[in-house]
Amino acid sequence: MVFEYGEEAIAHLCKKDKKLGAAIERIGIIKREVNPHLFAALVENIVGQQISSKSAATVCSRLAALCGMDSQKLHRLTVEEIQACGMSMRKAGYIKNIAESAVSGQIDFDALPNMSDGDVIKTLSSIKGVGVWTAEMLLIFSLMRLDVISYGDLAIRRGMMNLYGLKDLPKEKFQRYAKRYTPFATVASLYFWELS
Repeated sequence: MVFEYGEEAIAHLCKKDKKLGAAIERIGIIKREVNPHLFAALVENIVGQQISSKSAATVCSRLAALCGMDSQKLHRLTVEEIQACGMSMRKAGYIKNIAESAVSGQIDFDALPNMSDGDVIKTLSSIKGVGVWTAEMLLIFSLMRLDVISYGDLAIRRGMMNLYGLKDLPKEKFQRYAKRYTPFATVASLYFWELS
């Protein structure tokens, strides 16, 4: 399953930003995989932070072998068992927190698709170890929301700086650019990742 977007998004971005439009023409359609299973995607997102994709896949497959990425089974594992899959104790603790929030009902993962982007971010970042960036990535790669661009994502900022020939990108300037992309900011994000 990949993130889907169409001609409307491309036409909007090309009209609003000539430089981005030229990059879109050059790069073509981008196919990025998505994971609609919110709980598993959140756990995998934590595992994958600051490690290579290959390492993350190895750790996730070990964890899946133990619990099938099921919140109840994961909750029954000790932090040490989670950590033994190949991650830091801190990450293992965060993953345990995610399982605890699901099992206790603190977070209703089934309700997330019906929430606004802001409410999803607020809800998920209430879990210790889950920040705004992580919640934004879930909005993109699980909920497939069309209007998300993350200032917290270094690769997106790098892609913007490369495209526009900038030496730095303060938040205010980033937000001015981001307004151009609405309501298809996620599609712009896909291209900035390619350009980083």
